[in-house]
Amino acid sequence: MSLDGKILNNALACLHKRKADRESELLGRCERVYRQLPRVKQLDDQLRETMLDTIARALRTGGDPEAELEIIQQRNLGFQEERRQVLESGGYTVDYLDDKPMCQRCGDAGFYRGAPCSCLMETYKRLQTEELSSLIKLGEETFDTFRLDYYDNAVKDQATGETPRANMEFNYELCYNYAHKFGENSMNLFLMGGTGLGKTFLSTCIAKVVSDKGYSVVYDTAANVFSKFEAEKFSRSYGDEHRRDETERYLKCDLLILDDLGTEMTTSFVVSALYSLINSRLISGRKTIISSNITLEELRRKYSDQIMSRLEGEYTILSFYGQDIRRLKKNL
Repeated sequence: MSLDGKILNNALACLHKRKADRESELLGRCERVYRQLPRVKQLDDQLRETMLDTIARALRTGGDPEAELEIIQQRNLGFQEERRQVLESGGYTVDYLDDKPMCQRCGDAGFYRGAPCSCLMETYKRLQTEELSSLIKLGEETFDTFRLDYYDNAVKDQATGETPRANMEFNYELCYNYAHKFGENSMNLFLMGGTGLGKTFLSTCIAKVVSDKGYSVVYDTAANVFSKFEAEKFSRSYGDEHRRDETERYLKCDLLILDDLGTEMTTSFVVSALYSLINSRLISGRKTIISSNITLEELRRKYSDQIMSRLEGEYTILSFYGQDIRRLKKNL
């Protein structure tokens, strides 16, 4: 399982901002209390200075640090009790000036014992969901809301001998299991069929479930993906980290969902970029779902034999057919 570098950096930035805001707010509380109750500042300074001086003296003289710390503890009890009384007399709780991280485990640093903390992963998942939501309707399209009754169950397809509903029952079941059992042994999927038949809907459902499991998921249209590869290749800006990060995401995410293959302008660069993308992800074992509104025959005319060999040989092809669901919904 890998993390999307762009989203991880954004998640860390969120935690760092939260920490900075908390520290700034704490500083404001301290300044306010110290102005109102100068004795609290004097006591805080004494507590800090006593601790530092005693430890330094123990290190210089070779004394017993534990014994010195015991002396500190006894001496500071009086300071702490007086501090409590002064704060309460001013209308404050005893912990009013304490630093209170949102995450007690890592202190809002984002990492705990060298690994991402749960607070960082929660922020990461939220940002990944927000990014996916900017492209697809994660809130509305789920496996639970998918409706098979839009697919005809009477007229059989001439090529397959199955009704659209029977075909979609198979596609739905495969996609549902794919999403909930996603992992290293998952297959690559190629969803093929006309517009409005459920390809994007099921891709969205998969993206949501896989993302919620903690995997890095990138969902984008083929046209947008190739435009970013082209911008990265021909950019003249030295050290253009942003463009490289964008293309790296397509190559290294756990699951790439490439929507609407075949709608982009086909150039020699696009063909080369598509081959590199597909081949690199196959070699690295990273999973890809591709959807297209055009037929295999049309795809063979647009792309190279090397690309089609991988699509037809390394991907499980799911065919979608029937009536345009969008039109059916509109006419209801």
